[in-house]
Amino acid sequence: MSLIGKEIADFKVQAYQQGAFKAVTKEDVLGKWSIFFFYPADFTFVCPTELEDLQDNYEEFKKIDCEVYSVSCDTHFVHKAWSDASARIKKLQYVMLADPTHALAKDFEVLIEDDGVAERGTFVVNPEGKIVVYEVNAGNIGRNAEELLRKVKAAQFVAEHGDEVCPAKWEPGQETLKPSLDLVGML
Repeated sequence: MSLIGKEIADFKVQAYQQGAFKAVTKEDVLGKWSIFFFYPADFTFVCPTELEDLQDNYEEFKKIDCEVYSVSCDTHFVHKAWSDASARIKKLQYVMLADPTHALAKDFEVLIEDDGVAERGTFVVNPEGKIVVYEVNAGNIGRNAEELLRKVKAAQFVAEHGDEVCPAKWEPGQETLKPSLDLVGML
């Protein structure tokens, strides 16, 4: 079953961000674009490379009014310990959500029940709280923040220009398509 168009459930979780703990709720994410970036666990191997890649592109996400939330089933205390131990994680400026009860992983359907960890799932949520883009990778395959940024920009464009669609590799400023009978079989 597809999660496209699914509204995320109400939630309240603890989080770690730049030396401080705080609570984050669904209300905090409404009204802007958001990325929920699930990863299996802190103190692992592929995960820090992905989170650092997100940080390297974080300013670009902020420029398009998109907040980044990394999520694992670890606690906010483990997030802090990882930040204290890892130079890559210490430089993260975005929010690290803690999901030890698995509420978020279950809602986004990425929980690996037997292991108590999340799949490597990426979700773009619109300002109304609905999933508009998602993908789930095998645990041993890292993701690319620049491609994710491109997808968010495409989702924002389509939300603003509902009668146009973005072709493969579309970037802002490039030509889009207007679906019509005249285009059928012409591409």
